[in-house]
Amino acid sequence: MRPETVRSLLLLDADAGERRRVSATASRAGWSTLGASCPDSAAELLRGPQGQDVRAAIIGAWDPHDGPRSIAALRATRPNLPIIVLADGNSVGRAVEAMRAGATDFLIRPVAPERLLEALTVNSDRRRPAGELVPISEKISSPLPLEQLVGAAPDFRAALAVAAKAARSRLPLLIVGEAGTGRETIARAVHAASPRARGPVRQVDCKAIAPNIIDSELFGHVAGAFPGAFDEKVGALVQCDGGTLLLDEVGSLPLETQQRLDRVLATGEVRPVGCNGSNSVDVRVIATASGELPSDFDPGLAERLKSTIVAVPPLRDRSGDIPALVRHFLARFASEPGMTELSIGNDGLAVLMRYGWPGNVRQLSGVLFRAALQCTGSALTAHDFPHIAIQSRFSGRAGDFAPELSKVTSQAALGASPITVFRADGHLRSLEEIEADLIRLAIGHYRGRMTEVARRLGIGRSTLYRKLSELGIDSAA
Repeated sequence: MRPETVRSLLLLDADAGERRRVSATASRAGWSTLGASCPDSAAELLRGPQGQDVRAAIIGAWDPHDGPRSIAALRATRPNLPIIVLADGNSVGRAVEAMRAGATDFLIRPVAPERLLEALTVNSDRRRPAGELVPISEKISSPLPLEQLVGAAPDFRAALAVAAKAARSRLPLLIVGEAGTGRETIARAVHAASPRARGPVRQVDCKAIAPNIIDSELFGHVAGAFPGAFDEKVGALVQCDGGTLLLDEVGSLPLETQQRLDRVLATGEVRPVGCNGSNSVDVRVIATASGELPSDFDPGLAERLKSTIVAVPPLRDRSGDIPALVRHFLARFASEPGMTELSIGNDGLAVLMRYGWPGNVRQLSGVLFRAALQCTGSALTAHDFPHIAIQSRFSGRAGDFAPELSKVTSQAALGASPITVFRADGHLRSLEEIEADLIRLAIGHYRGRMTEVARRLGIGRSTLYRKLSELGIDSAA
């Protein structure tokens, strides 16, 4: 009986150098790599005994003529096999071509190791709903500033208010939220709004990098520091001197690495692996976590990171933002080459709002992008999201379906306010709380234009700022 842990990656039409790079990266996560030089040999391999262990395929050289033929050959043999395409350049049109030809994901060279591992992990996850696309839109679209992030729910606006205030600081920042809630988007927006905006910014996925090489990634190493260290490597902390280092899933760092990072933040000195000397750096760390930091996390580093915490709510807790998010994503997709302008009907919005979105905003983006690619009309309807309706009813996962949303779906789809009047226990909320939510909603809706906010609320600017002070609301809320 074959062990369940066997996972093979089929690499099609890649040169020898890329095959070595992809194989070395994939092996960190326990993948073995099989090579094929043409679509026919790839299909033959999939039909053979080794093909049973293939969980994903990568096409290493994409072009409009041979690419679709390669995908068709793979699909004819294994219809549900995840297919990832690698291509040069930031070409949105090329990505759309690949997706319409049947690719599951699209990565732009040079591919960072953590991005490749993330793509392999997500695409090979058998629990992922069929027909759902990995959000290529997230990878190719330009970042948004804090004031343009979409959402009017009070908890989300409160999180952005904390982030806006933190942007002016030099202290480390911890962004807590479920995967897909937009932690990286907020982190990059904080960097863009900070005095370090002109400095470098780099992301390191602590969960995707093997523990035995994470120190080298962060702190660098000198030649000969360990077996295989043939050349000197500059670590991410030095690369981000004068800028910001984003540490995704910081709780996955080994304890010794946490302690070394704490010393760097305390002293501003980075010592590469195997080096007796050190480099002075001025870098800000923004870390993300999917929940509370582990109980055995280094206390010193935890105290530094927790000096400011931005808590990002899951999408299921701000379902009233879904119509605005949907229209925002569709507008961004329409501006890309190869895409057309689409609207969405209330029946389509109702389906999306009744779903619990375990993958949060990232999953919503992917579902919309897939629907937009396949839509032949001018508007999306409920028929464009059949797998969402099925998943919400039959998956059995508590977070996938929120039946209470059906009571407010129609109103929210038409733009009704997400402000609630009653508490969970049935009693009325205080007037002060409702007023604070209304002001946050207005600031978010009018993108922080305070004169317009005051005019629409029917009060003067001085009265508005007095209320902001009394209610403890930041002007970025």
